[in-house]
Amino acid sequence: MMRGKFVIAGVGHTAFGTLPGRSTVSLNVEACRRALEDAGIEKRAVDGVFVKTPTSAREILYGQTLSEALGLQPRIGIALDQGGAANMSGIAFACLAIEAGMCEVALVCYADNPRSGSRATYARPRGDDAAFGWFSTAAGYAMIHRRHVAEHGTPEAAFGAVAVAARRHGAANPNAQLRKPLTLDGYVAAAPLVAPLRRDDCALISDGAAALVVMSARRARELGVKAAVPILGMGQAHTSWEVTQRPCLTSTRAKDAARDAFAMAGLGPADIQVAQIYDCFTITVLMTLEDYGFCPPGQAEGFVREGRIEHGGDLPLNTAGGLLSETGMPGLQLVIEAVRQVRGTATLQVPGVRHALVSNQGGTMHTHATLILGG
Repeated sequence: MMRGKFVIAGVGHTAFGTLPGRSTVSLNVEACRRALEDAGIEKRAVDGVFVKTPTSAREILYGQTLSEALGLQPRIGIALDQGGAANMSGIAFACLAIEAGMCEVALVCYADNPRSGSRATYARPRGDDAAFGWFSTAAGYAMIHRRHVAEHGTPEAAFGAVAVAARRHGAANPNAQLRKPLTLDGYVAAAPLVAPLRRDDCALISDGAAALVVMSARRARELGVKAAVPILGMGQAHTSWEVTQRPCLTSTRAKDAARDAFAMAGLGPADIQVAQIYDCFTITVLMTLEDYGFCPPGQAEGFVREGRIEHGGDLPLNTAGGLLSETGMPGLQLVIEAVRQVRGTATLQVPGVRHALVSNQGGTMHTHATLILGG
């Protein structure tokens, strides 16, 4: 019943990289203004604000602080925290609020400034591990990476293929933070950063912001929105437990989020022409491809090799560069690239896109959300 009932009406973002002197509020305001301009609607039409809290410097009532800066007194204003998954969960919650009559036009946005500001919350005591000191996000992903190799014999070339594809796509993106191509030999030659993770396995650290305008398809017609992109499917499911408490490290509830999104859309993996897969670390991409059913468990290596995930391949991934090359800003920029692919306006446009898939996740694979867009 939800398929195609809601749309992404506009998208916008700031520059990505090092943006000294910019607060997260000012970055969010800029991205929201650009999204409204892209939708071709006035700010006064907005009555919902859904914002992911900044990871680097959390604060209470952030949604209300942002609403004031936007000059809005929304009917519903929420600050969300599911890590990186909060971005697409914000889209889902906005759709549900619109369906419930709680708002009509929603801004969904996120900004952070860890590159020029504070990174205080990027490493913290994690659950039962707190007694043993700091447990970083990278350390958790290194454990998962190592376990996937142990269980499936995943070669380093599989992780390298993900990094090489992202960097190739980012090099073609004039808005990307890192526009430097990478070869597989260059990937392999790099020393471990947090073993076995190399630098090119890890997302960038970026300042910036991104925003979307969400509304019903009916409201988009009433407002004369010219390039609305329908939301065909949504899903979320959360592993939640700390890495050290999980019975399995090589699969997560991403499979359940994808199952629900595909069911809502009435589609399957074979119906997707382009995918924007959350790539905070290269292991995340391999596991998401397996959990989503693009390939069987432990066989992502065969799926990503020989350029199959690059532009011109069987399933192009992260065609603007993803978190590994465009920006380390988690989540919404992947949705923006999917919107552009469906509209036919992407820099590295994939021919004949009918359906685009996006994944978001948060923490160390603690949370997960899936989105399917189509024309």
